[in-house]
Amino acid sequence: MAKQRKTIITCAITGAIHTPTMSDALPYTADDITSQAIAASEAGASILHLHARRENDGGVSVEPSDFARFLPRIKQATDAIVNISTGGSLTLSIKDRVKPATTFSPEMCSLNMGSMNFSFHPLAERYDQWKFDWEKDYVKGSEGNIFRNTFRDIREAAETLAPHDIKFEHECYDVGHLYNLKFCMDTGLFKAPVFIQFIFGILGGIGADIDNLIFMKRTADRLFGDDYRWSVLGAGGSQIPFATTASQMGGNVRVGLEDSLLISRGKLADNNAQQVGKIRRIIEDLGSEVASPDEAREILALKGGDRVNF
Repeated sequence: MAKQRKTIITCAITGAIHTPTMSDALPYTADDITSQAIAASEAGASILHLHARRENDGGVSVEPSDFARFLPRIKQATDAIVNISTGGSLTLSIKDRVKPATTFSPEMCSLNMGSMNFSFHPLAERYDQWKFDWEKDYVKGSEGNIFRNTFRDIREAAETLAPHDIKFEHECYDVGHLYNLKFCMDTGLFKAPVFIQFIFGILGGIGADIDNLIFMKRTADRLFGDDYRWSVLGAGGSQIPFATTASQMGGNVRVGLEDSLLISRGKLADNNAQQVGKIRRIIEDLGSEVASPDEAREILALKGGDRVNF
């Protein structure tokens, strides 16, 4: 593959980890998800990674009806690539988690490449009062989570979504997940080139150390050669440092309130666009260029926004 010259910025707008109590900036209504997604696109994000939330209390939702409240509005207002999560709930089956993707046939979907003890329970100790009754138990309960992504689950997601010509963002939370992806490619489940998201700093996954980024990249080089593109997600305070480093290593970057509520050490971000704007300035100040949505489509060989179902 030709050397990539422009950096793709993904913005993960709301996610399934943070709760409304943790930041007033976290969008959960359809109106707020829509407005923040549009603003993130205008700030420089060419990919919008989207989860849905319950309109009344901000709880996590995989119901297509909740996605329908904002997907058409975002498409009408931006040319950004929509990437719908298939990880949307840490407790539901893969059959439930792929429903939004099968309903709306986006250009991209995330796909987790292994089961893990995905936990964020230490956050529960930071708050004495909660906006909604569900939040505390949800956060504390993650201590007992096994985020299930078995080989059967991965195959079911891949085969179910294959007719939709969706490009997967293969989310790898540890080095073993790269080997899982290689096995799936060797068995014909995914075809090169693949797009890999290296994820650092989630409790239960690989830690946010730059040595780990270098190790993950070297492992991917050995396993996939030139047949992959890659991006980096650093959770919490590692978001901007890891994105900066990745951009200088030839990778792409992901920011957003799903991954970090901060804009700088100890300071909450005002919105998603603020994070996008910050990493864009850094990338450009360091001499690189940010990819437009159409350039990202070409880099990742996507089917195009005219072939989605929203």
